[in-house]
Amino acid sequence: MPFIKRDPEGKIIAIFCDKQDDAGEELAVNDKEIIKFLESEDYSEYTNHLLSQSDADFIRVLEDLIDVLLDKHAILLTDLPEAAQQKLLKRKKIRKKHIQSILSEDDDDIF
Repeated sequence: MPFIKRDPEGKIIAIFCDKQDDAGEELAVNDKEIIKFLESEDYSEYTNHLLSQSDADFIRVLEDLIDVLLDKHAILLTDLPEAAQQKLLKRKKIRKKHIQSILSEDDDDIF
């Protein structure tokens, strides 16, 4: 039986296979509220959010994998198509700037 999470108005906003800290209420799989949620736009938005987050996480895994392959000389950056090379280099540049920005903010707190 699934566990549900409700918003402050009592509307289902998420469904889980296992009990969660904020989702302890259990309903039958064929409960009217669960069916209504699964047919709703809210569920579509919820799954789109989960997929987007999963995509972002998976992209990071792929970047790490490419870095490992490059470090081990299993592939060369030039083995990749030009567009892929440019995208990888752009992301590395953005990430480096972001990390530098975070570090400089932390340095301000030290003084």
